Amino acid sequence: MVADMGMSMNAGTSDYLKKYPERRISFFQSSYIVGVSFAAGIGGLLFGYDTGVISGALLYINEEFEYVKKSYLLQEIIVSMALVGAIFGAAIGGYINDVFGRRIATIIADLSFIIGSVIMALAPNPMLIIVGRFLVGLGVGFASITAPLYIAEVSPSEIRGGLVSANCLMITGGQFLSYVINYGLTRVPGTWRWMLGLAATPALIQLVLMIFLPESPRWLYHKNRKEEATTVLSKIYPSPRLEDEIAILEDHLEQESKNKVKVKFSDVFKLKEIRLAFICGAGLQAFQQFVGISVIMYYSPIIIQMAGFKSNESALFLSLVVSALNAAGTILGIYLIDIAGRKKLVIGSLSGVVGALILLSVSCIIIGNGNKRQVFGWLAIAGLGVYILFFAPGMGPVPWTMNSEIYPEEYRGLCAGMSATVNWISSVIMSTSFLSMAEGIGLGQSFLILLGVAVLAIVFVIIYMPETKGLTFEEVADIWNQRAYEKDKNIESIVEKASA
Repeated sequence: MVADMGMSMNAGTSDYLKKYPERRISFFQSSYIVGVSFAAGIGGLLFGYDTGVISGALLYINEEFEYVKKSYLLQEIIVSMALVGAIFGAAIGGYINDVFGRRIATIIADLSFIIGSVIMALAPNPMLIIVGRFLVGLGVGFASITAPLYIAEVSPSEIRGGLVSANCLMITGGQFLSYVINYGLTRVPGTWRWMLGLAATPALIQLVLMIFLPESPRWLYHKNRKEEATTVLSKIYPSPRLEDEIAILEDHLEQESKNKVKVKFSDVFKLKEIRLAFICGAGLQAFQQFVGISVIMYYSPIIIQMAGFKSNESALFLSLVVSALNAAGTILGIYLIDIAGRKKLVIGSLSGVVGALILLSVSCIIIGNGNKRQVFGWLAIAGLGVYILFFAPGMGPVPWTMNSEIYPEEYRGLCAGMSATVNWISSVIMSTSFLSMAEGIGLGQSFLILLGVAVLAIVFVIIYMPETKGLTFEEVADIWNQRAYEKDKNIESIVEKASA
């Protein structure tokens, strides 16, 4: 049994799988794991669709409501209200996940998506569109926490990164789907109503699937519902690894009982090891937004029009191409995250983002100074494409993957919720300020500011982010304990062993 092997021989660790290579689980070996991950990932699809669809819908809302077209502020409110809802969803989603479980949190998210989508589709005025956007935002906030947590907790450690990144593929796939639907509905009466209302369909599908999905086995074990947890685990792991995984959970539960861990919000800042983990997780979430992904995804049609491509159809088609690159880049990230590792992937991603922002800022500054040659418009489009190609494999999935695996069991829902809240607050800041900033100082100069933030993000990753590739949840917790209390020890030793 694993309890007798010591920490280095825990199920799923490098040493354990080297000793028992036949117990390694490959990505598509278990149809059960893939099926559960796909069903949970519908939340990511909804997340992506509802954050992407507004970019096209806004063009037609502007045509129907003249006073919206004349006000950048009102356009920013319509876009950002979903993000405000996501802040509330993420803030309370961590609590709901910890107390009621991943299934209940997913059901709440689906109901929010359905009700919000119906309200927007039938809205007679922009105020009700804003109300509907807030409700779908609540669903996005819940889904942004619950889907990666759920997937991470049903995944063997050797494929956890890829499966959580697959949820990010669902997000980018949802964004791509939104652009496809936006482009396909350009000539349909009531265009924006169909665009915004269709999100209710996948939410309804997931709501039905949740009847058949199990609860997270780690959450069940944490709640002392051991028989139910064992039933779920038996569908994930064959014997004898099943017994080893159960032994790990049993050991963790006993240790928690001895320590009498009572989770408090203040512990996130008082306990040094939790604080270090949260700084890393929340920092990655903040930088994900502050390097400009919300701007690119929400306003790419408008940015494309500013670059000289004026028609709605042209702007939506070129935005569709950018979104397709986003999905393609995410597929690359799924392949690389458990091979190259999280840290190298993020540094490479941000380095490419820096290059893309240089191209975007230079071309947009030239256009802004009155040069109307179309070559510079195409250079701006190329900059958008390069940005997405580099952002998608690294800075897209890694912050969500890291936040699903860097916190101890008892703090995972709370800290993941807090980190997601940081993400959505950062996204609100970007989405409510960028158009106004671009109008005030120029589009190219605005991209220069994002360039400076991307350089800071690289420095942050180098200093604060550990490598967690292939590690169990318990080994990741040990990294933070060593960083917090054992400065003289080699804190990367576990990572090196896992990466060997």
